[in-house]
Amino acid sequence: MPGKRPTFIHACGFAALALSMQFSAPLSAKVIDQGEGSFVTRDSVTVTATPYETWQALIAPGKWWNDSHTWSGDAKNMYISPQAGGCFCELLPIRPGAPEGVMRGSAMHMEVLFVDPPTALRMRGGLGPLQSEPAEGVLTITLKPVAAGTQIVFEYAVGGYMRYKTAEIAVAVDRVMSEQMNGLAQLLGPAAHGAGSLELVTPTDEGVSPGAAKKPAKPDKKSPSVDDAFKDLNAPPGR
Repeated sequence: MPGKRPTFIHACGFAALALSMQFSAPLSAKVIDQGEGSFVTRDSVTVTATPYETWQALIAPGKWWNDSHTWSGDAKNMYISPQAGGCFCELLPIRPGAPEGVMRGSAMHMEVLFVDPPTALRMRGGLGPLQSEPAEGVLTITLKPVAAGTQIVFEYAVGGYMRYKTAEIAVAVDRVMSEQMNGLAQLLGPAAHGAGSLELVTPTDEGVSPGAAKKPAKPDKKSPSVDDAFKDLNAPPGR
């Protein structure tokens, strides 16, 4: 929509997302670990493409990333420079009425740490609303040849201070990661069902560590909700 950028989850709250998100590729998704101010998500899928075909698609996020999970509203503005020190970045459109000569804005989603085609890509950074938090995240993507084609695994480890309830943000982030993986799988051709299965988890499911799920959250009026965090992703920094 001209003049308006979509939000990170495009007006979908956490609860609605947890209940309604549907995936057409046979995915496996879970929060595999959770602590005080930390969590690890792991999502996997098998595609019919070869590892090198999968790698070439992986480093072209503009072809598979969801438009609603961008700052600009168009995934075509995203790119990955697949070299250590490179950038998983996004170019922002020039705002209407800007004077001539103004450069386009940009956003760094993650910094590239490790590149080994066609087996592994590791990047560091806070995705989505985590960008505004001191917490840090490391995303390790591995590709493994299997009989059906290539198994893709996204493992995202996050730790550090953040102004969100860990049990909520962990599941929300995992679902967003699963949605991106689904886009990549659809681009490449997902393997038949049976190669994996989507496991939807909530903060009280076994995918979240029992201690964290049962421990009552401390009241904190200053802590933003997950809903607000995702809805306000495209708000100007410092708002």
